[in-house]
Parts: sequence; structure tokens; C-alpha cells
Amino acid sequence: MGRKWGVLAAVGVVAALAGCGGGDDAGTDTAAPPATGQITEPGPFFGQCGSVTDDEVSTAFGMPSFTGVTRNSVGCEWETAGIGGPSVTFSWYRGSPIGRERAGSELIGRPATDIDVQGNPGFIASSEGILCELGVEFGGDFIHWSVMYADARPAADPCKVARDLAELSVSRAK
Repeated sequence: MGRKWGVLAAVGVVAALAGCGGGDDAGTDTAAPPATGQITEPGPFFGQCGSVTDDEVSTAFGMPSFTGVTRNSVGCEWETAGIGGPSVTFSWYRGSPIGRERAGSELIGRPATDIDVQGNPGFIASSEGILCELGVEFGGDFIHWSVMYADARPAADPCKVARDLAELSVSRAK
């Protein structure tokens, strides 16, 4: 008989709790607000190397022929003299916040400035006219161009090169 009363008591508690949602409070939403930094819809498709050709990168960069071009699932890197030498890098980040990349740039002494590339927000940051990086946001994704002349004499303004290449990528996105 004690077990029967325990089951009835449990049913009564559940029924009482279920009834707590009614009355004047029924219109209030008690759900937790969405988490900050929540990933938004993915951006467009950019194609290999941001849909920019080796010749287009070479022309914009204005340096001697590339000695190495690396292509992988994340992006591409064009080098003229090996690691640490003049180079251009394209990266495409799916489902990653652009703010992390911007903060990293600022942490190492390259203050970022807000920009707009064909209606898409982003940032640009440079260092002493030899390096420039540019990120452009697309919903939950972003692309990133980095132009570094290293110890070589810059053949062009690295930020103009990065901007021109970003414009090409954005105009060709699908």
C-alpha cells in the first residue's frame, strides 16, 4: 500500500508542476537567449585560391616568378623565395569568426581598420609597408588575403595588392 501512495504522490507533483506554466505568466518567454558568437549562415563558395589565378596574383604582387605555390583545402600560398620570403596567401575560413583573426593582428602590433568590400564588412591591417592582411566576412565565414614583401623592396603597396585580390575573389564568389 505504501508504494501505491508513492506513485500517486509522484503523479500529483508532476501534475502540479505542469500547471505552473499557466495563468498570467503564460505569455512570457523563459527560454535562454541565443548564445553569443553563434555561427550564422555560411557564405558563398570561393573556389580554389579564391578563384584567382597564379598570373593574376603575380601581376598584382609585382615580384619575380613564384618559386613555390601551395594549394590545399584551406587556401593557397604563393612564394618567391621560400618560407619567410616575399609571399601572398589566401585562406578561406568556414564557420570561423573573423574577430579572432582581427584580434590576432592587433595583438602583434598591426591595428586593424574597418573596411567594406563590395558590401561585405571586413578589416585591413598593415605593418611598415611590407605586410598587409585583409579579411572579409560573409555570414559565418570569411576570407583572408595576406601580402608580405619581407626584406625585399615592395614592388607595390601591399594593402592595394590585398584589396585588389580580395575584390577579385568577392566578385567571383558563387
